[in-house]
Amino acid sequence: MKKVIATAALMLATLAPAAMAEQKIAIVDMGAVVAQHPQREAIGQQMEKDFGERMAEVRKLQDELRGLAEKSQRDAALMSDQQKTELERQAQSLQSDLQLKGKALEEDMQKRQNQEQQKILMDVKRAIDAVAAAEGYDIVLEARAALFATDQVDISAKVVESITKGN
Repeated sequence: MKKVIATAALMLATLAPAAMAEQKIAIVDMGAVVAQHPQREAIGQQMEKDFGERMAEVRKLQDELRGLAEKSQRDAALMSDQQKTELERQAQSLQSDLQLKGKALEEDMQKRQNQEQQKILMDVKRAIDAVAAAEGYDIVLEARAALFATDQVDISAKVVESITKGN
């Protein structure tokens, strides 16, 4: 029985490296591929266009609030108590409006950014699959997951080229 187990272990030890040697492995630098994605800039411009009006409104509220704070500091000695109270109320109203609109804008922009990022990642995944299939790779790893890899196994440039050509 011990002899059978020892023989099986020896066979597995000798066959495992041979099986590993047959696998073709590549790496992809996802950060670099996403950064070079051709739609990335267009998405940023579209988001600026879509959210620009709301961003301008938030900036306007910030400027108004800053103006009220400066007025309060500058004219505090000359103002009556009623004027000071009115100015404080205006500032508080602007502050709550700014917080509400700012938070809503931030949440909407983050949601949209995540949606667009997901589209880009799916496009990159399709390109990786296409390059890996065309070149016969069995395994494709994220470049950060590999402790060491030569430039020959880095298919990032080929993936970017595939994306640019439309897969």
